[in-house]
Amino acid sequence: MKPIRNLMRERKKKLDFLEKKGIETYAYSYDVKDFSKDILKNFKKYDKKTVSLAGRIMSSRTMGKISFGNLQDREGIIQFSLRQDGIKDYKTFVDGFERGDIIGIQGKVYKTKRGEITVDVKKITMLAKSLRPLPDKWHGLKDMEERYRQRYVDLIMNPESKEVFLVRSKLISAMREFLDKNGFIEVETPILQPLYGGAMAKPFETIHNELKRKMYLRIADELYLKRLIVGGLDRVYEVGKDFRNEGIDTRHNPEFTQLEYYAAYMDINDVMKFSEELYRFSIKKAIGKSVFEYQGNKIDISKKFKVVSMTEVVSKHLKKKVFSIPEKKLLKIGEKMGVESKIPGKIIEEIFAENIQPKLIQPTFVIDFPVDISPLAKKKRGDEKVVERFEFYMGGEECGNAFSELNNPIEQYQRFAEQDQFRKSKRDAEAQPLDRDYVRALEYGMPPTGGFGTGIERLLMVITGNPSIKNTILFPALRETEKFEVFGDFMW
Repeated sequence: MKPIRNLMRERKKKLDFLEKKGIETYAYSYDVKDFSKDILKNFKKYDKKTVSLAGRIMSSRTMGKISFGNLQDREGIIQFSLRQDGIKDYKTFVDGFERGDIIGIQGKVYKTKRGEITVDVKKITMLAKSLRPLPDKWHGLKDMEERYRQRYVDLIMNPESKEVFLVRSKLISAMREFLDKNGFIEVETPILQPLYGGAMAKPFETIHNELKRKMYLRIADELYLKRLIVGGLDRVYEVGKDFRNEGIDTRHNPEFTQLEYYAAYMDINDVMKFSEELYRFSIKKAIGKSVFEYQGNKIDISKKFKVVSMTEVVSKHLKKKVFSIPEKKLLKIGEKMGVESKIPGKIIEEIFAENIQPKLIQPTFVIDFPVDISPLAKKKRGDEKVVERFEFYMGGEECGNAFSELNNPIEQYQRFAEQDQFRKSKRDAEAQPLDRDYVRALEYGMPPTGGFGTGIERLLMVITGNPSIKNTILFPALRETEKFEVFGDFMW
């Protein structure tokens, strides 16, 4: 195969050829009236009708006085043909147009002798000349790292990648539809915050030059959304970016999209019921079915979601009631597991994650989280060692989190102070700082409230059967690679 430089030089010569012919090689617009999917699905309607499409040439072949090609538009791929006696630009097409070019075509729809639906082109327009050749049509762009780095090529070459992001759009739209129908309003809260909070995570830091103060990219939307509940906006939600300065792996990306909703007068039981309906509605609307496969397991969202207690399943695993284990012994268990935190609840959570979570294949709500890792949730009625909280699991993946929100300002201050001490003493670097303004808001009175959050990309990963969260983020965070050449580096 010729080196990329030589191939690009040849394409540049074709660009020059077209421009000398007076052909505009980078158009300003094109009147697209039809799409491949509609034509292919409704041939009888389009038979012998003139259509106007635009897209990328994915292949072409010339056989004397006739040329065939495949045009890929946003809906799919359709064949087109040009005849020497049917179009005045035939020789120009043969000499100057090639795979990868973006073109507009106008012509009549017909079926070939082999029965393939085709557009008989009467007018062809160059919309954007491709100077860099697409990957080999047989092998495509297979290397996953390259697919992430060159997502634009991945979307061209791999239809399954494009489908994931179409599902993503449908999923978010369905969630919005469900919440809107149930009296929620969509809001926006600050991404750049003077104090981070609402989750256990390390933030990204920056400096605001004008204010001369440290600022943080938010790690969660929670505390601002609950301020709105205090203000009388009883049902609010936000779909937005959150940022956590943490490792990059198949389950985590430092920038991700999260949906959070908060509803006054709901508790955890109401939120559980409502969230089950939300998941069932939005997933089915996004993928068109209630049963799907993830990591070789079939998952069915049509059945009632299970409910299990974290403390009960961990106690069963350890063969001892978890809260009866002395703290020193629990810390030693954590050390053996490589848990950095010295908070007992965190170790219990890690034991759960390591040993029980992978077995939660069917949709499951996990309840009864320790108080010391849930500073924003109310203590459970009848058992103050745990809180009214659930996390949602499916396919062995954590896909959601919810609380009966703590609305007692005195207790909230005490919980924050404890978290602040954990962080300052380095028992847990991810513990939450004391947010005095949030406590002040609670002092005005926040009604009983239920809150919920779900990471869009993690959920999308499961419902589309993808093994890595990078497959569900258009441009995931990647490690730095070597410098690369662009056209101008070696052409002028």
